[in-house]
Amino acid sequence: MTTLKAQLQEDLTAAIRDRDELRSSTIRLTLSAVTAEEVAGKEKRQLSDDEVQRVIAREAKKRREAAEAFDQAGRVDQAARERAEGELLAGYLPKQLSDEELAAIVAAAVAESGASGPQAMGAVMKLVKPKVDGLAEGGRVAAAVKAALV
Repeated sequence: MTTLKAQLQEDLTAAIRDRDELRSSTIRLTLSAVTAEEVAGKEKRQLSDDEVQRVIAREAKKRREAAEAFDQAGRVDQAARERAEGELLAGYLPKQLSDEELAAIVAAAVAESGASGPQAMGAVMKLVKPKVDGLAEGGRVAAAVKAALV
């Protein structure tokens, strides 16, 4: 079984060979972020697939935020490129939970904790976070918990 980092490197080679500029530049930047994460800290280390996935998720989130910023600035062409890069990176991530699936997990956590009111948000988040780690963005999870506790 190949690791996610090895898969990225193979895909980069294929993209360069196919002269796919968007794909090669996106993967190259992502591999750069993975390498930066590996050498951060006191010792160089090899990232696990889960850690590489978190780096890819962070890079995809950056692309989404940049696309929104470019849209607000009226730079539609640059926003479209950022969205395309984000979609490319999403292909390396596990399928995200739908709103209904997320709401069901949150509802179960609220029932399990017996929480009510916004002051219990931390307790519910503590139960929900391990179940949805990597499957839903933190902002979506927080919004779902907040909506369930109102």
